[in-house]
Amino acid sequence: MKKFKVASLFCGAGGLDLGLEATGKFQTVFANDMDKDACKTFSKWSDAIVVPGKVENISSNDISNEIDIVTGGFPCQGFSAAGPRQVLDIRNKLYLELSRIIEAKQPIGFIAENVKGLTTMEGGLILRKIVEDFKSKGYNLYHQLLNAADYQVPQDRERVILVGIRKDIDKGFEFPKPTGRITLQEAIGHFPDPNPNDVCQAPFSSRYMSRNRKRDWDQVSYTIPAMAKQVTLHPSSPDMIKLDKDLWKFGEGVTRRFSWQEAAAVQTFPKTLEFEGDLTSKYKQIGNAVPPKLAEAVGYKFAEALEKALEREKIKVVI
Repeated sequence: MKKFKVASLFCGAGGLDLGLEATGKFQTVFANDMDKDACKTFSKWSDAIVVPGKVENISSNDISNEIDIVTGGFPCQGFSAAGPRQVLDIRNKLYLELSRIIEAKQPIGFIAENVKGLTTMEGGLILRKIVEDFKSKGYNLYHQLLNAADYQVPQDRERVILVGIRKDIDKGFEFPKPTGRITLQEAIGHFPDPNPNDVCQAPFSSRYMSRNRKRDWDQVSYTIPAMAKQVTLHPSSPDMIKLDKDLWKFGEGVTRRFSWQEAAAVQTFPKTLEFEGDLTSKYKQIGNAVPPKLAEAVGYKFAEALEKALEREKIKVVI
């Protein structure tokens, strides 16, 4: 069966790629991230060529001409500070690196992911400029805010998904409809008590105590963050009690954060995947990732759109 060959930028531990591969329609053949631990984790489950280091050092020639798709959850540092005439300037170099590779390789399509705030930064100007940028490079860009909780990911996690399809073949794209919700009980209720070494034991900061951090077993989790100290509370913890605006305290009982294994399960990573690095690094890789189940739902629709376009245009896809 033909599969779309994927080059993955800002790949992290591979949440987006795991989801795409779960559809049976995609195969990641090249991946890059500056986080060495994340690259080692990625290599544990993938046969792709994984190159650690800054994306600025990746030449388009380093990536095979046989790739069909580019993916990248590009960080958005710099966007909110950019002026209206410089919204795609050097301060947003990570986005520009993704754009550079896409322009050079001219894949049939691409998928990118970003934070909810991308839709409102500079009054929406940033997103409009991104749409214009890719249009000038030959792509139609589709974007929608999705909550991972609607796609069998047991956490509230709103992210903007960007899907680009080359204009010469594009026949349209529709984002997936919700596939259902699962609770924390269903996701991690069967987990045994963790080893204390697998749980962040850092003190709870004033920032942490500024809002509620706990959801119950019959709910979905708050967003899994990348910073270990900010990881949300396990449902077995006592409820937090509000004292004042932006001030909460813990109730009586044993309070603990999710272990890294529980956080990974809430993100819908395979339970068998062992993350590389120390505890802080593991939490970081997990929190930075696109939930595989969300990526899988988008991947099915993406493959459907591409197959329709390729069938009509009779464009050959690499086997």
